[in-house]
Amino acid sequence: MNKYLKISLFAALGAGLGFAYYYFVGCRSGSCPITSNWYLTTLYGALMGLILGFPARKKVKDEKLSGVTPDRDADKNE
Repeated sequence: MNKYLKISLFAALGAGLGFAYYYFVGCRSGSCPITSNWYLTTLYGALMGLILGFPARKKVKDEKLSGVTPDRDADKNE
């Protein structure tokens, strides 16, 4: 799957969930800073979706991570 498509889907899903939170839970008094307006709750949900949608770092092999290769280890023991 294309990474930009994945990020967009996560953002859209987050925005939908943010709006659903406003619609079903929301803040009736209007004193809540995020949940009092539908657009702020939707934007916040989209932002959370973007954060979850970004790809994680790729795993690096243990040799590259430690910086020591098997050839270097053999030279130190001799």
